[in-house]
Amino acid sequence: MSSSTRANAHEAPLTLDQPAPKVLSFWDQSAFWANLGVSLFAFSGAYTVLAPNAEGAAQLSIAAGILATVLGTLVGAAMLGAAALTGARTGQPAMVLLRGLFGAKLSYLPTALNIAQLIGWGTFELIVIGDAAEELFGGGPHWLYVVAAGVLTTVLTIWPLGSVRLLRRFVTAGVVIALVWFYAQFLRAGLPDLRANPGPSGGGPFGVDWNLFWVATDAALAVSISWVPVAADYTRHARSGRSAFGAAGGAYALTQIIAYVLGLFALALATGEGGPYAPFLHVSLGAVFFFVFVLREADQSFANVYSTAVSIQNLAPRVDRRVLSIGLGALITILALRLNMANYFGFLGLIGSVFVPLLGVLVADFFLRARREWNTAADAPARWGMVAAWLSGFAVYQLVNPGDAGAWTRFWDGVRQVVHFTGQAWMSASLLSFLAALAVAWLVGKVTAKTTSA
Repeated sequence: MSSSTRANAHEAPLTLDQPAPKVLSFWDQSAFWANLGVSLFAFSGAYTVLAPNAEGAAQLSIAAGILATVLGTLVGAAMLGAAALTGARTGQPAMVLLRGLFGAKLSYLPTALNIAQLIGWGTFELIVIGDAAEELFGGGPHWLYVVAAGVLTTVLTIWPLGSVRLLRRFVTAGVVIALVWFYAQFLRAGLPDLRANPGPSGGGPFGVDWNLFWVATDAALAVSISWVPVAADYTRHARSGRSAFGAAGGAYALTQIIAYVLGLFALALATGEGGPYAPFLHVSLGAVFFFVFVLREADQSFANVYSTAVSIQNLAPRVDRRVLSIGLGALITILALRLNMANYFGFLGLIGSVFVPLLGVLVADFFLRARREWNTAADAPARWGMVAAWLSGFAVYQLVNPGDAGAWTRFWDGVRQVVHFTGQAWMSASLLSFLAALAVAWLVGKVTAKTTSA
């Protein structure tokens, strides 16, 4: 066997027609998911856990925010682990798996939605890296930071499994050291009373507004399950299902909790001067260790771009993923230089909401009912009953939380009035839509099985 053949045997296949090598160990996968859990967005977005409504002022205490983060992350990580397990068992990427759930042709719709959202998130990540680098270096050419991040992202996607192993060997150690350093510095600086409620809403028993608490929990859960539509793209290379589930669910949950709690601590120490990362840059050697976070953020954009390429292969199986990766890397770089992502959040939230109930359908059919071979062939027959289950869960999500997407939100507000539904603050759109889709899919499976056997 030549050296090039041996190298190809340890790298992701170039087309969908080629088999996926089972080469990623538990520690390879753990390093990958652990790094995805530590995001610049976790630091700057921790405020959404304390202020999970439109009023803008902090509503929950930091202690309540930590509890909401832990609970939401653990539930979301369990869902992520389930999605990861399907990839390990079948050896297929996420969107190809949906051929067995909906049928080959019907899988194209969620595939198209996934491609759209991943391009959006890849673009957003480059903008985040550019903004963080600009704050880190005290200014400079923003476009240069974005272009550099785009080039690094593209290089990582060309050798995806090699990049995962690179994370394990080098990057993860630097991230752990940086996390420990910032925790030590923030604790030395002295934290305010974590039980104090800085908002005007007051509290229920134990000083917690439980309605807002469940909204905050859902916010943390939503971040965890945002990786559900891409999990199988990586765990199809796992050596075992147990390692895939443990790494995706466990390592990701651990580091997301650590990162969000660190973000909450930074929020408590913020003085209002400087950007969102000012508390990190003001401590001793803060710039040095924050640079580790900025550099590591490229694995977020790498994951989005590589999964976009693999998703496109569900539509065009024989296209070389390297060609797709280079084209997508250039595309998100151009978009990051031209777009204002603040106006794109409503669209991203709308698209992302389709994958929570989709996971409920997948869990019901793959784990609770299926005793057949999972058909991912290009001619897999249509399964309209599962599509109906997916849409029912999607409708539940929109009734509970129609988001902020202009005419789309107004449409669902009208539906609420027609059906006399009033959403409550404690309702989790993610959990309720997941459970609704799971229940309907299970019933559809039972009825279909009886009809087939009759």
